Amino acid sequence: MKTSINATLGTIALALTIGIVPPVFAANMEGMDMKPAADATKTPQPVPAEVRKIDVTTGKITLKHGPIANLGMSGMTMAFPVKDPTMLKTLKEGDKVSATFDTVDGKATVIDLRK
Repeated sequence: MKTSINATLGTIALALTIGIVPPVFAANMEGMDMKPAADATKTPQPVPAEVRKIDVTTGKITLKHGPIANLGMSGMTMAFPVKDPTMLKTLKEGDKVSATFDTVDGKATVIDLRK
């Protein structure tokens, strides 16, 4: 009989704990900054760049660019594939452009390019 009472008391204690714990956690989270980390969700933004080389056959462009925040890259000169090779047709070396970069198929890629 004593075991039955202990089991019942244990069940009641567990039920009370389950009912009380979530509100306690919620109260402790009040005022916490629940925004994602700054680097976690940066959207692609246009980056000033200069065209250094164009390779229409491979669909790549070499750009001297500023920092690319959404990819965590500092400014440098680098060749990138372009999402749409028709973007390369109106450009020439030395052009100042605004390039938007993102990851496509695991590679840093120019997704938009404007003079």
